[in-house]
Amino acid sequence: MSADKPLLLLGVGQVARAVIALARGTRTITGTTRDPRKVFQMVEMGITPLIMPMPSCEILESVANDADVVVSFPPDGETDAIFAPAVKQARRVIYISTTGVYGKREGVVDDTTAPDDSAEEKLDARLHAESLWQEQGAIILRVPGIYGPDSGLHLSLRNGKYKIPGDGSRNTSRIHVEDLASVILAMLAGPSLLRDCYVIGDRSPCPQIEIVTWLCNELSIPLPPAVPIEEVHRTLRGNRRVDPSGLLNELAIELKYPNYRDGYRALLEKPIL
Repeated sequence: MSADKPLLLLGVGQVARAVIALARGTRTITGTTRDPRKVFQMVEMGITPLIMPMPSCEILESVANDADVVVSFPPDGETDAIFAPAVKQARRVIYISTTGVYGKREGVVDDTTAPDDSAEEKLDARLHAESLWQEQGAIILRVPGIYGPDSGLHLSLRNGKYKIPGDGSRNTSRIHVEDLASVILAMLAGPSLLRDCYVIGDRSPCPQIEIVTWLCNELSIPLPPAVPIEEVHRTLRGNRRVDPSGLLNELAIELKYPNYRDGYRALLEKPIL
């Protein structure tokens, strides 16, 4: 078990913040940031800040030694190659990737699905980052759209920025950020995992139009307009159903929000600040 192990968060965005919320008080937590202005905010969260790239790799190696590490910053073509070797003495490393690496593949994707070899340059960069971390023994966790208090379709619909891709029939998957944090901590806490790469998502993939219609009804707003597929962001063009059963069965856990109704209803019931 690793509950007593230090936790090092490389990148402190929404995923890391959700991990902090669940792990605070049970571990000593260190997090990296490129922005010195976030230091006080991180201290208030109860974690020790490391301003990057100011600390040397020797400092990073020392903090990572026998610690659990969660990597959640996007690839920039440089940082992964520096950081990955620096945490080789960590107890366990989880690299948060994206199901976007499946590119134009359609249908069900699971832990055995290969990435799309014809993926565009940005996804090639993600796959390269994955390989750098895997070389150091990291476990890759590929994640679909993450939603929570700070991001998600409910916010895009409220601010009028969302457009329905085509006829809305393409399948999509998602995961509540709190569930993702719980899965990450379960991966860190248990014995050695069986695989070096997993997918995770909720248990309710569905056509885009289904979740949009449900949310619009809950928000009492009209359906947004539809636009041709080629006019929406590439992340909205996929047609995949993520099957998370492999990892959830291995960890013997269930999600708090196994479908979008449970997850979004919990968010919509909270007052808008």
